[in-house]
Amino acid sequence: MSELKAADLIIRSLGERTITSPLEKFFSQMGSDHAFYEDDNRIAVYHRLGKIMQGDEIPCFESAGPRRNIYFKPSEVKIGIITCGGICPGLNDVIRALFMQAHYRYGVPEVYGIPYGYEGLVPEFGHRLIKLTPEYVSSIHTFGGTAIGTSRGPQSVKVMVDRLQEIGINMLFVIGGDGSQRGAMAIEAEATSRGCKMVVVGVPKTIDNDLIYMDKSFGYETACAAAVNAIQSAHTEARSARNGVGLVKLMGRHSGFIASSAAIASGDVNCVLIPETPFVLEGDNGLLEYIRQRVNKRHHAVVIVAEGAGQELFQKSGVTDASGNTKLHDIGTFLKGQIEDYFRKCKTELNLKYIDPSYIIRSVAASPQDRIYCMRLGQAAVHAAMAGKTGLVVARWHGAYVHVPMNVVTSRRRTVDPGGDLWLSVLESTGQPARFF
Repeated sequence: MSELKAADLIIRSLGERTITSPLEKFFSQMGSDHAFYEDDNRIAVYHRLGKIMQGDEIPCFESAGPRRNIYFKPSEVKIGIITCGGICPGLNDVIRALFMQAHYRYGVPEVYGIPYGYEGLVPEFGHRLIKLTPEYVSSIHTFGGTAIGTSRGPQSVKVMVDRLQEIGINMLFVIGGDGSQRGAMAIEAEATSRGCKMVVVGVPKTIDNDLIYMDKSFGYETACAAAVNAIQSAHTEARSARNGVGLVKLMGRHSGFIASSAAIASGDVNCVLIPETPFVLEGDNGLLEYIRQRVNKRHHAVVIVAEGAGQELFQKSGVTDASGNTKLHDIGTFLKGQIEDYFRKCKTELNLKYIDPSYIIRSVAASPQDRIYCMRLGQAAVHAAMAGKTGLVVARWHGAYVHVPMNVVTSRRRTVDPGGDLWLSVLESTGQPARFF
């Protein structure tokens, strides 16, 4: 998708909102109705003047939040919640927020967890719906993972919509990344083609922070904090041995946000490798010689590599996982071997410790800041769905909560700009050259 236009950001609704929100009584007790939002309350996509001045219309996202009139009668709502893809800090927080908002604020009588991702909508798997209750969700936010299970991979859209209609779900929340949201788009399109009055609202999830048009993804801050702990361990190992090197592989298939931010936060990293900046190993200006010179000078080094970095050093395999993603070569163990071989060839002593904390990072419970973010995303998602809005994800943009069309948020990936200020900060923090060539 090229530059956004105002028409790209229109949010579809099932129809006219004729039901007074049950929140009106609550807001009246506050002595103000300021908490209700109108659809024309919008947030500009671009905040830099040069972008804003381009074109005739300023593209703006619709503000998220409660509407005075809603589409659904709460007593007739039946909610389904799905978590898809890999686990991530904050999943349980979002599930709990969705339930609490729907149950206590709107009085929705039935909220179900759909087990094991999209598999839970395919009868042949035999998964049973999970009835969510205040007791069920009371403490799930204190644990990592997902209380309703997850899985990878697509399922038959027609079969899934058949199942949704059979069990009477008219409000579906999909917590997942770009692939999961494409699946949600397909479900929404199929339901619409059948004339089914069902809304589909997404809560975007990516631990890599690589979804566009949002300030950050939930779980990202928690992941960075956990990554810093791993880096500190690598630094301790490296400094405690003669010619010690700590090599840490972090998450980041296509985007190096975790590696970049964790490196800056730790202050102990000497080299960061991310997918957005290709590098070479050999030669006077190559990575291996840089590490050797660093070790010769300071007797230790810490190197961070994102899992998707350096894939150009391998032959393409064409192998994919259950979600259709290309399987990555293991850059961590590859680099470990290359560094060891190079030091051996140079007859230089080396004590290398390799750490891969990926599963630890993604399985921890959310930090307090991520919990706040998850709660607010869940609340915004329920407000949107009750208003009959569909085919959108909720996100925070320029500090405000907004509705972003699913086709927009899945149009491309967010990546670290090698010419941007984040990567400049990495280079300034580590002291590494701008590129290895």
